[in-house]
Amino acid sequence: MQQARILRLNQAGQPIEWLDWQEAVGLFAREMIVWTMGDVVKRVQGGRSRLTGRQSQIALPSIIACGGGRLAQPRTTYPLNNPALFARDGYTCMYCARSFSAHQLTRDHIVPTSRGGKDKWQNVVSACRRCNQHKANYLLEEINMELVALPFCPNNAEYLALINSRRILGDQMEFLRGQFSRNSRWL
Repeated sequence: MQQARILRLNQAGQPIEWLDWQEAVGLFAREMIVWTMGDVVKRVQGGRSRLTGRQSQIALPSIIACGGGRLAQPRTTYPLNNPALFARDGYTCMYCARSFSAHQLTRDHIVPTSRGGKDKWQNVVSACRRCNQHKANYLLEEINMELVALPFCPNNAEYLALINSRRILGDQMEFLRGQFSRNSRWL
């Protein structure tokens, strides 16, 4: 079973990144956490105090906000990769509207790269192999094909949900969902 990841926010509550529990412990140890929310995802035992004999413990919540000298800024560009693309499109072919597993999907460029199309979020969709081969190097209007949903570039909250979609916790999703764009298929 994969360990739950911890959602790191800046102190203004903007999502920044996913952390593993060891990174979160380091932030607690350096006293960089300014507030927390969500359920405890892991309890970490530390050493024993020579004075009291008590063992230290850190309860790691699912969402932590970090302070610091500067306000950490959310990303403004998000790497395009197939796992995030397929999650954005709900593991659905954007031409035939059927659901597929990730290994049955391909990335299709709406405007083919050979015809000047760019490899960017707004020009790519998930497509089953059959539809991708049928579309080939054509524009949609040339072969009378239509998209079942328009592609969009995810915002920061959406991107973080996409790249961790298989192990995101309910309270983390609830927090991120409040920051999704109106284009999101996850609303």
